[in-house]
Amino acid sequence: MDFIGKYEVFGSVRCWMYSVEWQKRGLPHAHILIWLYNKITSDEIDDVISAEIPRADVDKDLHAVIIKNMIHGPCGTLNPNSPCMVDGKCSKKYPRAFTANTITGDDGYPKYRRRSTEDGGNSVAVHMQNGVIEVDIRWVVPYSPLLSKTYRVHINVEYCNSVKSIKYISKYVNKGSDMAVFGVQPENSDRNAVQVIDEIAQYQAGRYISSNEAAWRIFSFPMHERNPAVIHLSIHLENGQRVYFTDENVLQRAFNPPSTTLTAFFTLCQEDAFARTLLYSELPSYYTWNETKKVFKRRRRGKPVDGQPGIFRENTIGRLYKCILIRMNVSIFACCWLMCLVLDLSMS
Repeated sequence: MDFIGKYEVFGSVRCWMYSVEWQKRGLPHAHILIWLYNKITSDEIDDVISAEIPRADVDKDLHAVIIKNMIHGPCGTLNPNSPCMVDGKCSKKYPRAFTANTITGDDGYPKYRRRSTEDGGNSVAVHMQNGVIEVDIRWVVPYSPLLSKTYRVHINVEYCNSVKSIKYISKYVNKGSDMAVFGVQPENSDRNAVQVIDEIAQYQAGRYISSNEAAWRIFSFPMHERNPAVIHLSIHLENGQRVYFTDENVLQRAFNPPSTTLTAFFTLCQEDAFARTLLYSELPSYYTWNETKKVFKRRRRGKPVDGQPGIFRENTIGRLYKCILIRMNVSIFACCWLMCLVLDLSMS
């Protein structure tokens, strides 16, 4: 994430998010989504993402990485027992069709350039258990030459051309851990005997966590992150903030309720001249919220603000719940109530 975000290898990054998912075999992989300030146009996709086999005489290192990590399968008639085969077809839609140029506009990922061998494409021999198979670029998983050559692992890179791509990664952030259902049976029980099965008592459901994921969580490695941070700002009427109290501190809470981000903003505007120039939603970009002391403090890191010494700005976003003010004339409300009452009496 530092390689993409801080060093900006693809350009200035507006925001990003990622989620780490664990496979049943115990290996982790990350789903990453980034937004760039300067959108990649359709004629620039080929400079960032490729779906072709590089020639060994041009870039030997990249050629070796792609052949080892970015060739799908092969499956289908070449390997009917491949794990991706469902009902006799590849669930990942391989092999892909040849395309002379990258095409965008479909509701999904673009159709990347995949040139045939007659059109200048490349093919390579892949060693499998059954022997050597000749594969072409129809089996190549889209990749970034920069990332593949830097990290030398499987990194599938796609151009987000639809809102489905955003929904795809958001699903991984919120879906939770994998589940497993298992049953416990006495060792000496007769399996062939007819017995009443109490599924609630016999079966248990719980999270499925592999040893590698357990170690990941023990070391407190992040499972998912996003940037910039989004701060929820409270909004309420005067003396209408939510208060939590117990029998011991009920009087203290009633006479001296704790500050909220809204009341702290009003207090800050009385003491800080720069804060008075900001909207409530802009405050988190320049100030941090101290949850313990219930006060806003100026940021000490970030991008310096021109003409404002000691003021720094971050990309933190402030968000407010929508509030709707409803006003109703009491006399009109009373008339409506009486009308409903009369109608109800007449019907009875």
